[in-house]
Amino acid sequence: MVEEQRSQRYTIFLAILLLFSSSISPSAQNVNDNSIAYLPASWTHQDYDSMMTPILQRESDGPSYVCGFYCNSGDGDGGCLFGVLIAQGPLNTGGYLRSSELVWSANRNNLVQSNAKLQLKEDGDLVFANIDGTLIWSSNTRGKSVSGLNLTEMGNLVLFGPNNESIWQSFDHPTDSLLLGQKLAPGQKLTASVSASNWSEGRLSLAVGSDGLPAYIESDPPQRYYASGINSYPYYEFRNGRFNDFTIPPASVAQFMKFGPEGHLKVYHWGAVGEFVEVIDLLNPYVGDCGYPMVCGKYGVCSKGQCGCIETTNGQESYFSQIMFRQPDLGCSLITPISCDHSQDHTLLELNNTSYFASDSGSDTIRTVMEDCKSKCLSSCSCKAAVFYHDRYLWDTGDCRVINEVFSIINDENYIGDNTTLLVKVQNANKSRRKTIILASTSGAFFGVVCLIGSCLVLFRRIFNEADEIEGDFLNQVPGMPIRYSYENLKAMTEDFKKRLGEGGFGSVYEGALHNGTKIAVKCLDGFAQLKDSFLAEVQIIGSIHHANLIKLTGFCFENSHCLLVYEHMANGSLDRWIFGEMRSYSLAWRTRRKIISDIAKGLAYLHEDCSRRVIHFDIKPQNILFDENFNAKVADFGLSKLIDKDQSRVVTRMRGTPGYLAPEWLSSTVTEKVDVYSFGIVMLEILCGRKNFDSSKIEEDRHLLSIFKRKAEEERLEDMVDRKSGDMLIHVEEAVEMMRIAAWCLQGNFNNRPSMSLVVKALEGLVVAETNLDYDFTNSSTVRTEAAGDQGQVAVYVGSPILPSTLSGPR
Repeated sequence: MVEEQRSQRYTIFLAILLLFSSSISPSAQNVNDNSIAYLPASWTHQDYDSMMTPILQRESDGPSYVCGFYCNSGDGDGGCLFGVLIAQGPLNTGGYLRSSELVWSANRNNLVQSNAKLQLKEDGDLVFANIDGTLIWSSNTRGKSVSGLNLTEMGNLVLFGPNNESIWQSFDHPTDSLLLGQKLAPGQKLTASVSASNWSEGRLSLAVGSDGLPAYIESDPPQRYYASGINSYPYYEFRNGRFNDFTIPPASVAQFMKFGPEGHLKVYHWGAVGEFVEVIDLLNPYVGDCGYPMVCGKYGVCSKGQCGCIETTNGQESYFSQIMFRQPDLGCSLITPISCDHSQDHTLLELNNTSYFASDSGSDTIRTVMEDCKSKCLSSCSCKAAVFYHDRYLWDTGDCRVINEVFSIINDENYIGDNTTLLVKVQNANKSRRKTIILASTSGAFFGVVCLIGSCLVLFRRIFNEADEIEGDFLNQVPGMPIRYSYENLKAMTEDFKKRLGEGGFGSVYEGALHNGTKIAVKCLDGFAQLKDSFLAEVQIIGSIHHANLIKLTGFCFENSHCLLVYEHMANGSLDRWIFGEMRSYSLAWRTRRKIISDIAKGLAYLHEDCSRRVIHFDIKPQNILFDENFNAKVADFGLSKLIDKDQSRVVTRMRGTPGYLAPEWLSSTVTEKVDVYSFGIVMLEILCGRKNFDSSKIEEDRHLLSIFKRKAEEERLEDMVDRKSGDMLIHVEEAVEMMRIAAWCLQGNFNNRPSMSLVVKALEGLVVAETNLDYDFTNSSTVRTEAAGDQGQVAVYVGSPILPSTLSGPR
């Protein structure tokens, strides 16, 4: 009888697993339902296309949970872990993937690839191993009386004994998140991930200690940036509405708490937009925007939420430079590194009314005078800075705190008073330069002759290359210009332009490497005389702006007839390769596609509205959307772009762009930034449908994507257009269709009816509802009128007759 019951349970469990994923290889032999597995059991991750392969699930009308194999990207190449995810509502339609969030994981520091195996062994141990048998993680419960594995209604993963007692539980081993009802006890801590895309443990932690709930960054010794004070309980418990002394807005939906990569402790709950949204940032009222250890990186100075470097100089000598001038939050570096072998050249920069994030006085401070504080730091090579807190009545007396590793610095009146001095150690290179100065003075005559010859050569060059020199001077005056390389340097970096990455606007792109091994992409413009304007446009535009979703220009070459642009290397290539190119077989997951669309929208919104002068890109297409190693999308190729004043609503220009992505108003030559919105709508459709906007291999009526879009909208069958090569996309058909309606909004024939890109971003985030009264005749610019266009009396004609899809969506 017992064996018959076991057999029945086994059959039920197999049926459930097959229902949710054909990629699980179950060998469980004693199973109750889909939230419990009895030992022995094993599961193998074999799904190459899905981000989530479920093992156990616990669902309800409120919070629901699923545990299984979870991957960093849809194709599994980013690495996978065994973890628990939270979602809202029933899971029987694939809800475990719909906007779910990871709240616990076993192997965040050691991700696995496909074919990894999870085993609930007869000896009671829960083991996660690679395909070659290498142990990745274990519950260390071997020899204990384990009966099975249970995913509870609270999201707690429990190994239980014969009397349902808990032998091991995930709640005792938190990662970076807490669930309702979960306690953080002494000896336990939350450790933030390195970044949103890198799940490995970072340096920031939040732990329960004798002084309450301190948050700190790992260093030698650790540096604390928040402390709650003594807690009346020996633990912190996340309850609905409270986290001990913290008040949280109560919720009747799924919610969780997360300690994020930047050091914020935030509570999220399921929002009306159909995904988790931030409810409250618990630490920010106490820490402030500038009080986090890495808010501006090492040696970075935070002032009113903006990042920069220490500007104090000694004579003509600067001590700090930004690590990456387009990403100031990455911090700053010492121009001359501190050397213990030349400690006689150490000096301290005194920064008054400037403080340090870890500025709370405590046991690590000593009572002393200012000069002794300086001496203490200068006498220790490990000391990199010191904070001196002046006594209110005896200015030279106070508390001295020595710092061995410098993180973010605060220079903001909202955080500091007038009684703090920050002492930052630097290497004074002046002494080592004196010999050079003496040598230069004794050789003045020689160098004078050299300068005279050089002046003659410069004059000679200007006579024959006056136009080029004028443009060169212009480039040097562009604010925030990157490094200017010689042609020979770039030729060496690319090994004589050996590896061609592809075609960019007006030229080819080659792979290269800097002297430190950092990969770069070098774009070589062909035909200088004809393309000089394109080169100048691209340098001027990218050289003066920076945004996470815009390609970074790190250098350039303007030498004789050579025009080259040096970009950050984008490891994952362009969007077209992934949706209808050679990488098409690695079908992108829904979450990845949604993020790509959001990234593009944010980049364009920045160009249109947040730059000092509005930028119209004019050539938005998949080939100009590039991906970095973390699949962050960035808008590239600004060769056709145009700068216009913010008070200028329209611009008269020649037609520019790529057939298939051109807005209807291009026939008038008078356009606005809404031409980018139209092109973005086309790209959105291509991402969601997984096909080109024009495909000559299809039958006539299916060649043009916009024609299909119009027909399916009229038939109310937009779901037919969702990319069917991706099983993950089919799970998210409803969400994909909603996003198609945002695309339709962007594709309105009358540009006045299209949203701004900032409005598109809000619609994608669920903060606003997309327009529903839409015209699906996307190629008909319905406004017919003439307007003066500029002081020259030019006339802008807005075409009223329909434009054939073959005109706007012709082959690329």
